[in-house]
Amino acid sequence: MKQWFPIRFASILLAVAVSALAGARADSDMDAQIRDIVTTELVPTATASDPGGLAAAVYAGGRVAFFNYGFADSAAKRPITSDTLFNLASLRKLFEATLVALGTERGELQPDDPVSKYLPELNGGYVSRVTIGELVNHTSGLLLPTDHPPWPNESFSRDQFIAMLNAWTPLNGEQPGKQRIYSHAGYVLLQLVLEQRYRMPIATLIEGRILKPLGMTSTFLPDRGEDNRASMAPEFMPRMVQGYAHDGTPIGPPGNQQSYYDFPGTGQMFSSARDLGILLRACLDGAVIDPELRAALQMTERESFRVDAKFGQAMAWEHVRLDGVTVVDKPGGLNNASAYIGLVPARRFGIVLLANRGDYPHEIARYRILPALARL
Repeated sequence: MKQWFPIRFASILLAVAVSALAGARADSDMDAQIRDIVTTELVPTATASDPGGLAAAVYAGGRVAFFNYGFADSAAKRPITSDTLFNLASLRKLFEATLVALGTERGELQPDDPVSKYLPELNGGYVSRVTIGELVNHTSGLLLPTDHPPWPNESFSRDQFIAMLNAWTPLNGEQPGKQRIYSHAGYVLLQLVLEQRYRMPIATLIEGRILKPLGMTSTFLPDRGEDNRASMAPEFMPRMVQGYAHDGTPIGPPGNQQSYYDFPGTGQMFSSARDLGILLRACLDGAVIDPELRAALQMTERESFRVDAKFGQAMAWEHVRLDGVTVVDKPGGLNNASAYIGLVPARRFGIVLLANRGDYPHEIARYRILPALARL
């Protein structure tokens, strides 16, 4: 009897140790499988002959892994790192959608509010009936010349933009809320609505309400300076990529921003794979201290408009149903930048792809990497 407690206690310790070792081996096996899936798909897309490079972040099992290939600046042979800053292109829309969801959660605005409630100068017969919710899920029906080829040569002031909206009439019988038509102009209008509602610039709203609470210290929406270059603190400029066309031609200087709209706040955001790894964790594991922001991020992911049996639209996010796997994602791209963020919420997998070239084949994440991860 005197020996029972030490022996029993030792047995318990041994069982715990064996269990921990088995768990560590399982985690190690899972990590190896994830790395194999990701590298097998990414390596052929970022070879030495391809322009620029690629930074990726993969969230799985509560951890973020990073993958980096190629150069931030090919001429200078400056390598891509997880802290390199890329143009996010249309991934910016996720942050404006989150502002709408957070405002809804806090009772500061409603998706059913017409945009004319905040911008009374919008008095056109069509646009005055459009709501905030229809802008955020691309069902407004709006399709301006800046939304599709042939792209215009000129840029537009705020007053010209409002005039374009007031004069706009549907081309094919569109009605607010009745169809999904992807609209860049709709999100420029959403920016103006949010700035008017809160009486502050969109960059200040995104920083104060989203970036700081999440601890994203390397994500920025800078002003556009000379030559359409982002105006940023000198210490951040060496982390900026040089952008390239798909054929390797450099386009613009590092920090290049593009927009057809010539008023403040209409450029692109910049971020790193490491910072967007924080966003992955927040979206998939609710790693957000502010409960209202946590709820807002979850709200943005919910499908609000069914396009067809395969595709659906949420607040900026898109839903794609693939053989039992639902991918929730958002692609973005310019002629010198490509960006992608995708989630499999049911399995808590996520991926970010940031490339400093146009036409990077980010569809591999949607159709191959994420489904393969979900089957593990």
